[in-house]
Amino acid sequence: MKSIKDAALPIPAKMGLAIIAINIIGALFAPWLAPHNETDTVGDIWMMPSLHSPLGTDSLGRDMLSRILFGARTTIAIALAITLSSFVIGIISGFAAALYGRWVDALLTRAVDTLMSVPVLILALIVLSVLGTSIPVLIMTIALLDATRVFRLARLVAQGIVCQPYMEAALLRGEGLGWMLYKEILPNAIGPLLAEFGMRFCFTLLFIAGLSFLGLGIQPPYADWGGMVRDNAQAINLGQLAPLYPALAIALLTIGVNLVVDWLLARSDLPGRRC
Repeated sequence: MKSIKDAALPIPAKMGLAIIAINIIGALFAPWLAPHNETDTVGDIWMMPSLHSPLGTDSLGRDMLSRILFGARTTIAIALAITLSSFVIGIISGFAAALYGRWVDALLTRAVDTLMSVPVLILALIVLSVLGTSIPVLIMTIALLDATRVFRLARLVAQGIVCQPYMEAALLRGEGLGWMLYKEILPNAIGPLLAEFGMRFCFTLLFIAGLSFLGLGIQPPYADWGGMVRDNAQAINLGQLAPLYPALAIALLTIGVNLVVDWLLARSDLPGRRC
């Protein structure tokens, strides 16, 4: 089977990478690409697209294109921070459970099962209602909840690796936990974990957008796509397209990431070997 490195990119994967690249460029260079500042009022509310405002204005008269570009920076950065944090927590705990087994595995698994027994949205709403909706609290709350899913995958993949002869040799040599995690388990588990990272990023992006739509996600004055849909929802009644632009941005980025994830799943030859 060909490796990821040697595989030719199919058209859907190229489309996905192009969508991701456009979003990253828009997020990184928002201050230079945006025609206005994200908080500037440039006209009347819900104005039609024009040369001055290519996508029209929002419910407060702010430029929609500028808000979407700045919203990309906020939404993508926070979703990426949450996904990275959840993977660090989930991978380390999942690998440790598979490597040590016995009471460590039982303790971590029962703790994860307890958290997963409560619907994620309800638990997130409770925590954010109590602790507030600041960005650090939002990141840590969702990262801890999302780490339970990463833990289960990392544990499952690692259990198929720890019983291999090279792992037994490493244990006999007296190698430490850190060495075995990063030198033996992680390289053999990178395929499914990389694909899962893309999927978890999509779920996180949609989850943040949902929380922002409910008013418990990213708070003003920061622009974010979920909050923009909520702020401009009434424009639909007037035949305006303002809420559809941020919704389309969310959908396109999710589709783009999923196209790349599908290619990774199809081409990965590192699924984590089993005994």
